[in-house]
Order: sequence, then C-alpha cells, then structure tokens
Amino acid sequence: MYEGQTIGVVVPAYDEEGFVGDVIETVPPFVDRVYAVDDHSTDGTFREMQAAASSWNAREDGPTVETIRHEANRGVGGAIKTGYLRARQDRTDVTVVMAGDGQMEVEIFDSLLDPIVDGDAAYVKANRFVSDDDIRGMPRLRRVGNRLLELLTRIASGYWATGDPQSGYTAISLEALDAVEIEELYEYYGYCNELLVRLNVQECTVVDVPRPVTYGDEQSGISLGSYVPRVSAMLLRSFLWRLRVRYLDRRVRDVPALYALGIVGVVVTLLARLLGRTEWTDRLARVSVTAVLFAMVLDRARNGHLDDINRERVENDSG
Repeated sequence: MYEGQTIGVVVPAYDEEGFVGDVIETVPPFVDRVYAVDDHSTDGTFREMQAAASSWNAREDGPTVETIRHEANRGVGGAIKTGYLRARQDRTDVTVVMAGDGQMEVEIFDSLLDPIVDGDAAYVKANRFVSDDDIRGMPRLRRVGNRLLELLTRIASGYWATGDPQSGYTAISLEALDAVEIEELYEYYGYCNELLVRLNVQECTVVDVPRPVTYGDEQSGISLGSYVPRVSAMLLRSFLWRLRVRYLDRRVRDVPALYALGIVGVVVTLLARLLGRTEWTDRLARVSVTAVLFAMVLDRARNGHLDDINRERVENDSG
C-alpha cells in the first residue's frame, strides 16, 4: 500500500518481448497488484510476462501479478480497458498505467500517486512538455504531432491547462473509474484523449506532473497515416458529445451556441468564396472566428478549476 491506499498497475503490451519483463520487474514493491495485459502478441511477450509474474508472486513482499491475454488484438486502449475493469472489480484505490515498452520512468511513480492520495486530483498525467529541454529531446515529427493533438484534445476535452495527452503514463482514482463508463472507452491509440473528455463530463479534477523524455530501442507501433484521421474523427465526435452532455443537457447553451455560430459562419464563408461572392465574406469570417474564440475562452473559464500542473513539482525538479 501507499499512504494507506491500495495501488494497482496496468501494463499493456503488444510485441514487447525484451521490454515488458523489465517493466514488471521494476514496479515498486509497495504496489499491491499488477495487471499485465498481452494484446494478442505475435512474439514471446506473454511468456515474458508469465516469467516476471512468477518471480514476483514467489516473493513474500511485493505485488501480486496477474497475466491476461486477449484472444484477439484490440489495441492499446482495449488492453488498458481490460486492466482498468479488473482493477475496478478489485476495488483498487489508485491504478497506474505503465506501457510495456519500458519508456516510463519508475522514478516519478510516486509523483503520479501523490495528487490522488492527497485528494487534489482524480486523474494524474505525466507531461513531457513542461520543460523546454525535454521538448527538444523529442524527435521533431513526434513533437509536432503531439503539439497538434494537444491543442485538439484541449478543445475537445475542456481541459485547457493540461498538456501532452499522448504520454500515457497516468494514474486514476477508483472514484473516477466508477464515474466513467470504462466499457465504452475508445480502444485505439486515442483512448487517452477520449478518457479526458469523459472525465470532464464527470467534472473530475486532472493534474499534470512533469516527466522527462525517454527513448530507447523500442519501436513505435503508430502509423501516422491511419492514426491522425482516426483520432481526429474520434476527437470531433467526443467534442460534440461533451457539448451536448456537459452543456445542452444541463440547459447551458452559450458555449455550444457560440461554437455553432462560428462553425456555420466559416462554412458559409467558404461556400460563398467558392461561388465568387466575396463582398461580405471578410466580415463574416471575422465574426465567425471571433465567435469560436469567445466559445473557447468561455469554455476555459467554466472548466479552469478542473485541471492544473503541479507547479511545486516543476519548481523542485528545475531547482
């Protein structure tokens, strides 16, 4: 246990032979349970999981490690869902996600737990973009892609202070797992983006903690050609769902109305210019963009109390 709370760790993995065993072995001994989920790997990932589980389970101190293998590949979100559901069933107080590729630093494990244990957050994310030095350490293509998804996720989720939604190194409280419909969670790489949207609708507090950038010999399983359009479409659906559930269903119409006014205005402007009607489109474009910006400002003001960056941790690390 950690400060009187039971701790679980979900380790999702697909074709991570040579990495996943070390990840399980380096889990802190105060962890109560590890849910190692093999997403139907084609290599020796599951055997490596089982060997690491046998090692931990034979000791007197340390976590109980449960190995789970999917009968078909479901994606990283599907593997995490399996672990979350098992942790919720076990009534685990705090559940951390550590990817099976060895990129997530055990040194900051406790900083993910502290905001939840202290009652300051329901969900904690490691953020690689807090430090400029860490940002420069990321490959340029990944950096640009993550920055773009960061902006889109802020708009979709309503969490305007948090960043680096693709990090994946997270901790979630049992209360948040109970509140969010985990069974409906997106199963592709965008699961972490959609989870933020669902947490916002439940008005769960999210806190970021700084995390260094770590890249080793592992290979990314993301194909940008399929990743970007699929996640972008998911974010659009999630954004519209959040506006309906968070605002319209509660009879609060200003933010959705401003977004609708701005988007309709932009579409009309583009159609008019295609038809050669340009005498009034500049004014309409300005009004439309202004409406969207006002919607963002108002949405941020309404949700500003729900997310933050752990500034104390940032200052301690920089010092």
